[in-house]
Amino acid sequence: MVGKLAKGLSVSFLAFVLLFSVMGTGKKVEAKGVKTLLGAGATFPYPLYSKWFDVYYKKTGIKVNYQAIGSGGGIRQLLNRTVDFGGTDAFMSDEEMAKAPGKIVHIPTTLGAVVVAYNLPGKPTLRLSPHVLAGIFLGKITKWNDPSICKLNPGVNLPSMKIIVVHRSDGSGTTNIFTDYLSKVSPEWRQKVGKGKSVNWPVGLGGKGNPGVAGLITQIPGSIGYVELAYAKENHLPVAALQNKSGRFIKPSLASVSAAANVPLPPDTRVSITNTDAPDGYPISGFTWIILYKEQHYSGRSKARAKALVDLLWWCVHDAQKYNEALLYGKLPRAAVKQDEKILKSVTYDGKPILR
Repeated sequence: MVGKLAKGLSVSFLAFVLLFSVMGTGKKVEAKGVKTLLGAGATFPYPLYSKWFDVYYKKTGIKVNYQAIGSGGGIRQLLNRTVDFGGTDAFMSDEEMAKAPGKIVHIPTTLGAVVVAYNLPGKPTLRLSPHVLAGIFLGKITKWNDPSICKLNPGVNLPSMKIIVVHRSDGSGTTNIFTDYLSKVSPEWRQKVGKGKSVNWPVGLGGKGNPGVAGLITQIPGSIGYVELAYAKENHLPVAALQNKSGRFIKPSLASVSAAANVPLPPDTRVSITNTDAPDGYPISGFTWIILYKEQHYSGRSKARAKALVDLLWWCVHDAQKYNEALLYGKLPRAAVKQDEKILKSVTYDGKPILR
């Protein structure tokens, strides 16, 4: 009887010691328990994020499950608090942020080009002006051998083929960048269609995500659409040189995107860089952001989970940048990195900064 009691006390004492140990070192034990972080949103940076998150998993053992569902979906899921972070190529408007249950911050992660890709015999490199590009997507220029296109491309044998416009069918930051540009360069577009993650397209077929648009262009002769540069390269699609504000025809490249991004950033980093003033800048360039709540203690989130998220994002805007250019994304300018550091240091748990 005494032996059984002693044994029971020993087990109880051992359990107490283990419990005390867990409580005393809760931060370490909980941190080790964070195995997965959840994100959703933009398809624009997905090829890069896939690389980043694979490297990060091998480095830390933390898996980042990112669903490329479009910027609109990423914003919705963050507002619903079903993910740790959202991804968007369209910074949230004041109205959208006012609907959020907490303050949301924007972390620029990379920048890239929204390119005009097309499917024509011989894959010629075309030059397009803002006026012609808007005319095509307004449905006013309907044939590839239209005089306005031929004038810009002397020596190119353009077919008498119908132009098939392809656009996004989902809420998309890529669409926001593209329509933001068209709204700046075409008063008619601005009045009739406007800009946004989703718009009422005058003409065309819809594809889901950057992969869907690139797939349709690949399949349909005579088609034209807009995708992030990496998707055009992956699908071996030719892309247009676009006339910028300086009158130069600029092909999308790391150099021309970086030139467009050489602008002052506001403290909240929400800035458009389309229709750049830079003489060598590509005119349809844009940042992409990861968005998260500034106060991380909500919906039962642990401090370890919040810390794991901030650590991931710190790595993304520093060490991970070395992977950008190989995948045709621009490295963050130093000014953007500095703003990211300030914002990440402002993220809190119970009102206290997570990063020290």
